[in-house]
Amino acid sequence: MTKRSASKGGARAGELPARVVVGFVARRAPAGLITLDRSLEAPTPMKGLAHRRGLSVAASGRRGSAFRTVATHRPGTRLLLAGFSPGAVTTKDVRAAGALRQDVAMRIAQIAPLAEAVPPRLYGGTERVVSWLTEELVAQGHEVTLFASGDSRTTAHLVPCAPQGLRLSGIRCPIASHLVMLNEVRRRADQFDILHFHVDLLQHALFRDLAHKCVTTLHGRLDLPDFHPIYRVFPEMPLVSISDSQRAPMPPNLNWLATIHHGLPATAYPFHPSGGDYLAYLGRIAPEKRPDRAIEIATRAGVPLRIAAKVDPVDRAYFEESIRPLLDHPLVEFIGEIDEHAKRDFLGHALALLFPIDWPEPFGLVMIEAMAAGTPVIAWRNGSVPEIIADGISGVIVASIEEAVTGVERVWALSRAAVRARFEARFTARRMAQNYLTAYERLLRAPKRGQTFADEMAVV
Repeated sequence: MTKRSASKGGARAGELPARVVVGFVARRAPAGLITLDRSLEAPTPMKGLAHRRGLSVAASGRRGSAFRTVATHRPGTRLLLAGFSPGAVTTKDVRAAGALRQDVAMRIAQIAPLAEAVPPRLYGGTERVVSWLTEELVAQGHEVTLFASGDSRTTAHLVPCAPQGLRLSGIRCPIASHLVMLNEVRRRADQFDILHFHVDLLQHALFRDLAHKCVTTLHGRLDLPDFHPIYRVFPEMPLVSISDSQRAPMPPNLNWLATIHHGLPATAYPFHPSGGDYLAYLGRIAPEKRPDRAIEIATRAGVPLRIAAKVDPVDRAYFEESIRPLLDHPLVEFIGEIDEHAKRDFLGHALALLFPIDWPEPFGLVMIEAMAAGTPVIAWRNGSVPEIIADGISGVIVASIEEAVTGVERVWALSRAAVRARFEARFTARRMAQNYLTAYERLLRAPKRGQTFADEMAVV
């Protein structure tokens, strides 16, 4: 079985592009045959990369020639053979190959934090993003293995690395559990094309020699100098930021692979065209999240405020001393931590989400959750906010309490359909997964041992 591809490279009708060949594994062929769509001369660089991907490739092939895969490729797996002749590659050729690579199957390990299950039962932004990415990669036909807590739920292959999420099981220090998990990942590393870490730091020393297939998404704040030494010592480790602003405080000359904004399933939050008449605060009670600002905005605007937030032990004193006394106001209702199901209605029935942060927020997942429901966001101009919110379209960006109070009046006039449309255009899980696949491909194509990109013969 073969699939013909058209290129934008100027080939005449009925012709195939000169340097891009596509095939895929026949669904019922036990040997997993890949048949060429056209003749292909396979120079030496193709052989080495092909063997790394589990393919046996002859020096050349003609139309109808078959390549045979090993058992690591499931029936139905699609593969792209993209050949670039040294000195002859053009930007148009690269774009054509890049577009075709969206159909490529990869063996991907997703390594999640163990603090919460994937997805989390309650609060847990990173674990939720890992879940959405994992499920979307599986849906797109990739072979995904999830290293996470044993109470995680996934359609990928789950490797349980703790009986349950550490926070709810009462384990305060996660280092030992994470080191055990990383040891298991290292033991299985040869099984994967990509090792995608979501645990920030510990893997750098253990996987330095595998940097060519490692990706680390940095989910937290990077403005604290305590962690910078690890990045200075391991600058070659490929990193993904979740906003451009997140990179600002980091040391120079790091190996940034991409900035990839979070995304969530388009069906995760139903669109609420009407909304409601209250302001919503959702997330965590902490000084940098500024729930006190949210209370002041609501009371000055004369609009009810509902606070759905957890209180971590480290923030308990702040809550008791600074926030609890403010909850006596008749316009303020404190709900506490809520689950994913309750969050949909909580956001969807709100007039607007208040996001009054006082720190360089790396992303702010709750902003796109609100947008998915059609609920506009009133957010402080800090961190990632200008990258996520389109002022006057999906919300209002402010820099003071006075501007926020005025913003409450402005959101009444915003189109909730336009807010939802902004979400669908930029922040779905499908778009996030496609961006990660592009980053994975870029990593696998990276020149190694003197090879240039133009010399590359990618089999992915």
